[in-house]
Amino acid sequence: MNKKSILLFVFIFFLMFGSLNLISSQESENICGVYFTGVGCPHCAAADPTILQDYTKDYSNFIVIEYEIYQLSENGKVFQEYISNANAQSGIPQILIGEEKEVGESSSGGGPTTTWTKQQLETLDYTRCMKSNGKSIAFENLNLEKLPGKPKIWKGERILIKKDSEETNNGTITKWVFQWNDNYKGDFSSNYSSNETLKRLLNYNIEQTISNIKYDDIEPAGVALSGQKISFDNAIEFQTISGYVQSKQEKLTLTKLLSLAAVDAVNPCALAVLTLMLIAILTYNPKNRKNLLLAGLAFATSVFIMYLIYGLIIIKFFQLIQALTSIRLILYKVLGGLAIVLGILNIRDYFVYKPGTIGTEMPMKLRPKMKKLINKVTSPKGAFVIGLFVTVFLLPCTIGPYVIAGGILSASALVKTIPPLLLYNLVFVLPMIILTFFVYKGFARVQDISGWKDRNIKKLHLFAGIIMFLLGIAMVLGWV
Repeated sequence: MNKKSILLFVFIFFLMFGSLNLISSQESENICGVYFTGVGCPHCAAADPTILQDYTKDYSNFIVIEYEIYQLSENGKVFQEYISNANAQSGIPQILIGEEKEVGESSSGGGPTTTWTKQQLETLDYTRCMKSNGKSIAFENLNLEKLPGKPKIWKGERILIKKDSEETNNGTITKWVFQWNDNYKGDFSSNYSSNETLKRLLNYNIEQTISNIKYDDIEPAGVALSGQKISFDNAIEFQTISGYVQSKQEKLTLTKLLSLAAVDAVNPCALAVLTLMLIAILTYNPKNRKNLLLAGLAFATSVFIMYLIYGLIIIKFFQLIQALTSIRLILYKVLGGLAIVLGILNIRDYFVYKPGTIGTEMPMKLRPKMKKLINKVTSPKGAFVIGLFVTVFLLPCTIGPYVIAGGILSASALVKTIPPLLLYNLVFVLPMIILTFFVYKGFARVQDISGWKDRNIKKLHLFAGIIMFLLGIAMVLGWV
């Protein structure tokens, strides 16, 4: 082995060793205590304010996971698990710091709970959190969403309260209340999971941390200790869903919804299909204007129904793949990137137009098949049936904006996505309905509409491209 190889090996060894030490220090920066108390317990009344207020303020790395067992029956069960698996005693107040335990405000041996706790805080650099199964884990690696019962997590002048949890088709929905007084200026990253969000609320800049999550401002409520209540200046309420906290930017606002639907609505592909259908009806019976009206409306209705079904499928697909937290974290920006790409493709069509471009128009090889299918339309009933099949040909050129909308909507429960999907598809088919009425009333001929579409096809692409591009940029940068 030559000298360069040896030096490289030594460098890599120290790099790995240093990384392990860095990871170890990052995973071990807190002193974690699990504290059992009960509102109404006399000894708890003496210990609660000192441990939960004074010590969490005086010792910046002290985190307390509190379980109140008198008023919350769920926490009583958790306490029994700790007693069984962690060799803890049955008395309260009781605190576990690392793998050490102290029971009772006047217990023998280690002295009062508060005195013993202070000794640990002054002598230890860090500890792991004791879990109900008897094992311990660094707080940085602890999954707060999976904490049993209804704990309160205290850190400094902040408290994170786990409320109700509910099992749904989309996963476990957990409601949280966060209250605080201070706003420590710490590091900030906009790309983190719900578990990291919960920890950042306790450790980092609050204003920045909550800037990207969906929450409701609520009135601060006094937190009950044994013998008193603790007040906070600020409070919010939010939800996590199995490893995922819904982001504000992932909310499909009315502006985004209408923008995406408008891009789909002016798609030359959809307008071309409608004009072909109207021409087929007029060719078969040019004098029956009512038949033309009913056929156009039937066609628009069938497209509306099929696209609603497609939308639900798209949303369900995204919900399934979002079972992986890593995918959840990047999904919104990926959708924003897709919008940018579609926008660029449409803008390109304005300058260098080529019929049948994938992503912006129906591929040329599909057009003869679609035209042959539409030419069979002779009645409103036939227009409805053919419309169900024609949507398959429309998908290659209209699916882009719909995928983006569906991806954003996938953060909500499936049933809650139906109203915005109905609005989206109403906007999508609105030009079909308007053009049908124009032809029915004699304001325009089908040939005029088709000719207008052909003459302005580049401008339609430019209009759609600009909207998509700007929307994508705004999504990626977090402006919307």
